[in-house]
Amino acid sequence: MTDERAVAGVLLAAGDSDRFGERDKLLATLDGEPLVRRAARTLVDAEVGPVAAVVGPESSGVRDVLAGLDLAVVANPDAAAGQATSVRRGVAWARDRADAVAFALGDMPRVDPGTVDRLVAAYRAGRGSALAAGYDGQRGNPVLFDGHHFDALAAVEGDRGGRGVFGSADDAAVVETGDPGVRADVDTPADLAALRE
Repeated sequence: MTDERAVAGVLLAAGDSDRFGERDKLLATLDGEPLVRRAARTLVDAEVGPVAAVVGPESSGVRDVLAGLDLAVVANPDAAAGQATSVRRGVAWARDRADAVAFALGDMPRVDPGTVDRLVAAYRAGRGSALAAGYDGQRGNPVLFDGHHFDALAAVEGDRGGRGVFGSADDAAVVETGDPGVRADVDTPADLAALRE
């Protein structure tokens, strides 16, 4: 018997790019494609669904570059208050659509869709109710949470996302993926330059 629990994908793409400079880092390009679109395609191309991107109130450019992808766009007017507000919006959107949600970050353009599939497979195999993608023994992103964590995720505050919920789950696990992309985020122009090498 196979486990067919539905896993939604949520891309957190409402950050303020403070450390990147004047422009929105999510619109910077890697291999000719905006970072946020590459990150969104990771979820769209993985074995999850439905998929949504949570975007900030001033992010018409992000909306534009996501056009044409098979995903919903969820507005987060409170994005300036921290990542937790986007997690809450993503949970509210996913709650009636799936049994679990895989959160990915809009500034992590090198995650392979197969990595998300490994998380989903580990979840369906009973490895845990809170699972993080890992590489070389270190925890990274995306992170998958079973629905019984939705209330706790909806109560998270500040800019820490679901880290505290993951840390308090008694069956949390890191799933080794072999994918260095799970540790490669873009916070500064130097980070982007390193990914382009």
